[in-house]
Amino acid sequence: WEIFRTAVGLGLTSFGGPTAHLGYFHRTYVERKKWLDDAAYADLVALAQFLPGPASSQVGMAIGIARGGMIGGLLAWIGFTLPSAWVMIVFAAYIRDISFSGAAWLHGLKLVAAAVVAQAVYTMAGRLAPDRPRATIAVLSAALSLLWPAAGSQAVIIVLAALIAFIRYRKDLPEEGPAAFSVGIGRRTGIIALLFFFALLLLMPLLETRLASALAPLLPETFLPLFNRFYRVGSLVFGGGHVVLPLLEREVVPTGWVRTDDFLAGYGLAQAIPGPLFAFAGFLGQLIAGLPGAIVALLAIFLPGALLIVGVLPFWSAVRRSRPARAALRGAGAAVVGLLFAALYDPLWTHTVASAIDVVIVSVLYLLLHVWRVPPVVVVLAGALLAEGSAMMR
Repeated sequence: WEIFRTAVGLGLTSFGGPTAHLGYFHRTYVERKKWLDDAAYADLVALAQFLPGPASSQVGMAIGIARGGMIGGLLAWIGFTLPSAWVMIVFAAYIRDISFSGAAWLHGLKLVAAAVVAQAVYTMAGRLAPDRPRATIAVLSAALSLLWPAAGSQAVIIVLAALIAFIRYRKDLPEEGPAAFSVGIGRRTGIIALLFFFALLLLMPLLETRLASALAPLLPETFLPLFNRFYRVGSLVFGGGHVVLPLLEREVVPTGWVRTDDFLAGYGLAQAIPGPLFAFAGFLGQLIAGLPGAIVALLAIFLPGALLIVGVLPFWSAVRRSRPARAALRGAGAAVVGLLFAALYDPLWTHTVASAIDVVIVSVLYLLLHVWRVPPVVVVLAGALLAEGSAMMR
């Protein structure tokens, strides 16, 4: 219940996209709940960046699994995803003509996201990049991320940082590593999950073409193609939730499943609500095949990332305890700090902070979060109210 309740709270308040989610997760799971330490959290973030799928959701699933096994991981995913998915489904069914473009309160939510990520960068930098080599890795990672914003570049940057740290620290660390981080599942479960991931990825196109007619009396004709396409998109997304939107557009608009205007309306709403951007799949599934289609689309797009994180987690703790791996993970943790700093600048700062009053609001929100330790939900409300107030004064 605690896992589900905490995840629902994050699903209701985590505005700002995948990078901001990691800031909210750090504040909740590391600082407040103390379910894991900074090093383990940074390792999970680095691991999720390597894998395709929704990185922030995968981190949440991993923490849920470590806390409560497979049931804990499932509840963590449901809690974090359900609020945004429900809003997207209702919007597709009833109110898709409403536009949030230019809303001051929406701008305030983006300013909240900037403050949250700034706090995460400050806190994690002090713990994961405390010395000159790691601080240098963090700065170089941020610079490379900003100068090379290609899809998949984050994974390459983490690999390079890990290699540099391996060379620098491999002889300096003690033989005994940190205490094992319990992941709640065994290696057999991990192997089964990986086999399922590859089996579905390879066999679903075949099933769609060979079994569609045979299953027509049992399933609506759109369900297999819908599952196949959304599963494929979820399997190939590197770089976070924003990358999934153009990939989905190529799957649903040219086929005639969704009109361009409707797709853009859902895209606008997806930016305005908390929770994972992958919940946009629920909006598209609702338009294509009603509520059953929304459920199929949501399960299909999240399933690859879930199978991969379940498949890799049982082997992660053993890797983390070895001295060469710990040396490499020092660099990976520093790189995560740099990547968060780069994301704080672009897209959060460049697309959000446009005036002196915006800088003032972000500073106030940062003060509330970092110094006064105000709960995130109060900070979210404060950001929306401050933005509305500043808009009325103009």
